[in-house]
Amino acid sequence: MLIGPGGVGKGTIARKLIAADEQLWLSRSWTTRQQRASEDGSEYSFVDRPTFEEAIADGKFLEWAEFNGNLYGTPHPTVPSEKDVVLEIEIQGAMKVADEYPDAVIVQIQPPDVDTLTERLRGRGDSEEHVVQRLSTTPWETAKGREIAHYQVINDELERATAEILSILEELRLSRNASN
Repeated sequence: MLIGPGGVGKGTIARKLIAADEQLWLSRSWTTRQQRASEDGSEYSFVDRPTFEEAIADGKFLEWAEFNGNLYGTPHPTVPSEKDVVLEIEIQGAMKVADEYPDAVIVQIQPPDVDTLTERLRGRGDSEEHVVQRLSTTPWETAKGREIAHYQVINDELERATAEILSILEELRLSRNASN
């Protein structure tokens, strides 16, 4: 699971990981938030609240949470065989998944500093109100992430951060294969 505050680059890193490692499969989350102008629609399944709430009632989610007035959720994945699942997920969702799957590995992505995070949030087209709202939750997200994450990766340079996570994945696979 990739966790971290909004604007830290979880989605960008997830896409880079999937492109670099054919053993990875990205679970596509649902959200009720509006698609940003900077998004192409592949980032989430964008749905309205009634559709999301119906999916909750039908038990379609591995986890879901309300965050900043919008619903976010991870459908129960149908993973192709021999693939490792990547979840790009909010902290609340990561805690729920970790409770159900204690062997799940959590990587917290962190920004190099608050100024960079603020620039990234503004750069993706978020309103100033949304930027302020997201930044207000960052200290809690970062602190909670430190408590639950197995690894911390600073996204100061995209290629370096992606390579670091790929290295972590390789170590985990070697460890998993050694124990089998």
